[in-house]
Amino acid sequence: MLKQNLQFKLSQKLSPQQIQLMKLIQLPTQAFEQRLKQEIEENPALDSGKEETVNEFDDFDNTADDYSDDSETINSEDINVDEYLSDDEIPDYRTQANNYSSDDEEKTMPYAAGTSFTQHLISQLNTFRLTEEERDIAEFLVGSVDESGYIRRSTSDIMDDLAFTQNVYTTEDTIEKVFHTVHQLDPAGVGARNLQECLSIQLHRKEKFADIVLATQIIDDAFEQFTKKHYQKLMQKFDVSEDQLKDAIEEIERLNPKPGGSYSGNNRIIEHVVPDFAIRIVDGELELTLNGRNAPELHVSREYNDMLKGYKDTKDKSKSQKDAVSFIKQKLDAAKWFIEAIKQRQQTLFVTMSAIMQYQKDYFLTGDERNLKPMILKDIADEINMDVSTVSRVANSKYVDTPYGTKLIKEFFSESMKNDQGEDVSTREIKMILGTVIDQEDKRKPLTDENLATILKEKGYPIARRTVAKYREQLDVPVARLRKQL
Repeated sequence: MLKQNLQFKLSQKLSPQQIQLMKLIQLPTQAFEQRLKQEIEENPALDSGKEETVNEFDDFDNTADDYSDDSETINSEDINVDEYLSDDEIPDYRTQANNYSSDDEEKTMPYAAGTSFTQHLISQLNTFRLTEEERDIAEFLVGSVDESGYIRRSTSDIMDDLAFTQNVYTTEDTIEKVFHTVHQLDPAGVGARNLQECLSIQLHRKEKFADIVLATQIIDDAFEQFTKKHYQKLMQKFDVSEDQLKDAIEEIERLNPKPGGSYSGNNRIIEHVVPDFAIRIVDGELELTLNGRNAPELHVSREYNDMLKGYKDTKDKSKSQKDAVSFIKQKLDAAKWFIEAIKQRQQTLFVTMSAIMQYQKDYFLTGDERNLKPMILKDIADEINMDVSTVSRVANSKYVDTPYGTKLIKEFFSESMKNDQGEDVSTREIKMILGTVIDQEDKRKPLTDENLATILKEKGYPIARRTVAKYREQLDVPVARLRKQL
């Protein structure tokens, strides 16, 4: 039996220009500057900076004359030159506005100095007496060290890769021998296959005091019990007192679990946060400014103006001239759209941040995070009559400089829940209280999620245990058993 169904589907497709605008809105200040530089390099019709003298084209009329040559007839309506020569639009189109602050910060991205982590390790291999085969293996191992300082690969995989990629045929025993050499490199613990080996390498290098000896035994022989904080079992296993165990654990806590961390940034771009907005308190009122680097001065190049003027004045218009002007028109269209997109980007950023600032006015005036209201993307989207996705693009990638430090805008957003008075409170506020309760707990007997839920209920926040567990995980706080201390 055949059935016929008629379905209506309403869909909205974004144009390529709308997609490009969304991408522009999402860019933070530094990335926007790079995008602006790229556009200026790719479009010769677009210039930045102030135009010393603005060309006037008031003497041009808007009549459409027909010109012909031997090859074809050119209708000037196809290329409306006057539209592009209008002094009101392109020749000197400035996007500066008074509410954008000037910003004299260095615009280039600095680089870290010094040698790379891999080079640092390879240079140390010169201090060891190695055969040619061992040297090849050692350099391969060093090249496999990740940013944290680990080699997270099995010996058999390394042996296969040496054969296939380096033409080095060796044994697992030889690789293990070279591993022992790599483990002698600095920083201590580099080249370890896992956390246990990393900590063990560091402890074996230390002088053999009693605390170090016990710490080494714990890591080498009872690592699982140590990670699960089964302290009573450890004291029984090694026949030590609680104070002795505590001293050994303190030695372990001083070790570096990521020996490559201090080197991971070398020869990489250093990410510096450049605030996209600034909020200041002036005479008890909030004042918002958009970073001036988001408001460039753009105009069409003088050269392109002159080319258009020459085309307008020429009586004999050939096909080659029309092709050239068509190219100019294409570039002018792109330049005009880009300038308009930047204006719309500026307006969107400013309007969105202004709405957020007013919504969280109590917080920005006081700096007290308890004054942060519950706020979701839809609240701001409805306020400024924009799409939620647009607000999200602003919030997720932009920073604001406040009297209380530079903040990621999305941090001001949080869901709400009811307290025992029936009032809406921010989940951020609850997380702050939860964090405070955990900080003040007896670390010898940490509070379980059930205990935490009971305490929060007593404070006026009736939330379920599973919700407490979710908030605790969002705060990167481990379960009670792993928070236990001696």
